[in-house]
Amino acid sequence: MKRVLIITYYWPPSGGSGVQRWLKMSKYLPEYGWQPVIYTPENAEYPVEDPSLLQDIAPEAEVIKRKIVEPYSFYKQLLGIKKEQKVKVGFINEGERKQGWKENLSLWIRGNLFIPDARCWWVKPSVRFLERYLKEHPVDAIISTGPPHSMHLIAMKLHNALNIPWVADFRDPWTEIDYYDQLHLTPRSDRKQHQLEHEVLTQADQVVTVAPDGARRLEALGTCNVKTIYNGFDWNDEDQDAETRPQNEKFNLTYIGVLSKIQNPENLWEAIGELVEESESFGKKLQINMIGQIDQSVEAAFRKAKLEQHVVFKPYIPHSQVLQEQQSADLLLLLLMPENTPRAKGLLTGKLFEYLSSGRPILCIGPEDGDAAHIINEAKAGLTVGFEDKEKMKTAIKGLYDAYKSGTLKGCQNEAIEKYSRKALAGEFVEMMNKIIN
Repeated sequence: MKRVLIITYYWPPSGGSGVQRWLKMSKYLPEYGWQPVIYTPENAEYPVEDPSLLQDIAPEAEVIKRKIVEPYSFYKQLLGIKKEQKVKVGFINEGERKQGWKENLSLWIRGNLFIPDARCWWVKPSVRFLERYLKEHPVDAIISTGPPHSMHLIAMKLHNALNIPWVADFRDPWTEIDYYDQLHLTPRSDRKQHQLEHEVLTQADQVVTVAPDGARRLEALGTCNVKTIYNGFDWNDEDQDAETRPQNEKFNLTYIGVLSKIQNPENLWEAIGELVEESESFGKKLQINMIGQIDQSVEAAFRKAKLEQHVVFKPYIPHSQVLQEQQSADLLLLLLMPENTPRAKGLLTGKLFEYLSSGRPILCIGPEDGDAAHIINEAKAGLTVGFEDKEKMKTAIKGLYDAYKSGTLKGCQNEAIEKYSRKALAGEFVEMMNKIIN
C-alpha cells in the first residue's frame, strides 16, 4: 500500500465543516491502495467539537498528534473571555459586542504578528519532527489542507527538504478569504501574506480547490497546475430514500451550519414576513429551523421581520444527527453571500452536497450564475435566487409552499449527484497522486 501524509489542523474531536473533507476522503483512500497518515495537533482550539466523528476515522489510518502552542489564552485574557468560550475563526467578532480598542488591538496582533495565521508557531517544530519521522517511515506523497494555511508551510518545507511530491488543498482562499480585510494588516504584513501564498501556489506539484471559480482565482494568483475536486457527501444508499418520509404538519424551512453576518439574507426574512402578513394560513403552517452557529444579526433580522414566533434556534448538533434534520425538512435553505462579495460565485460548501444527498428541495440565496446554482440546476434539486431580489424570493417561497400543500414538493431524485460521493472524489485524488508520483 502506498502512503500519503495528510497535514491537517482539523481532525476529530473537531466538529464543523473544516474537518469533514479529509476525515471523509481518508476513509476511502485504502480502497484505492493508499494508507492515510494523519498529522494533526493534540490540543487544538476548535470552535466546535463533535466526538461522534471519531467513529468515521479509517481503521487503516495512522494518526500522529503533536502538541501545538496557540495564542488563544492571551487573546481571551485580553478581552476578558472565559477559558471555556470558543474563539471564532480569524479572531473575528461578529456579535453585537462593541468593537473597542482591545478588539482592534487583538486583530492587529493576529494580522501582523501571526503570519499566515495563529498556528504559525507550529510550523518549525512540526518540520523538525516530521523530517525525522519520514526518514524512518517514508511516504509517497504529502497533502496539506488549509485553512489554516500554516499547514501548507509545513508541507512546503518538507517537500523542499525531502523531495516528496506535494498536493496543496485549498478548502478556502488565503488572501481572498472574507475576513482578510478586517485584520488591520500593515503593507509589510500584506506583502508577506501574498509572498507566502505565491510560494505555496508555485512550488506545490498540484494545487486543489473545491470550486471552479476558486480554481480560476488561484490561477490568477500565479499557479498553472490547479484542479477542482468538490467536497461531496458520504451518506449510505439506504439513507438517501426520502420518498417514504411523512408529510410534516408544518411547512419546515431548515438551515444547518454556521451563518455569519455577511451571509444573513435580510431580504429573505422580510419576504417571508410579508407572506405571513398576507396569508393567515401560511403563517399557521410556517416553521423556520436555524441549527448551528447563528450570528446574532440573524436573530435581530427575524425580530425586524416579526418572525420570532415562527423560528426555532438550535445549537450545533453532532454530524450523526444532521442527516435526520435534513431529511425531516420540507425545504433546505442554502444561504451563500451577496453577489458583490468577491468570491460569492465560487462558494461551494460541503453543506450543498449533503443537502443534495438528502433528497429534499433546496432554496439557494446567492448568485444565480454561481457554481452552486449550476450544480443545483444540473441536479434539478431546487431554485436559486439573488440576495437582493425580494419579490422573486416571495414568488419562490409561495410556489414551494403550494407544492408542499399539494404533496408534490420534491428535491433531487436523479443520478446526477452520484459523481459527488466522497468515494468517487477520493478516487479523483488517488488518480492525481498516482500521476504526480510517477
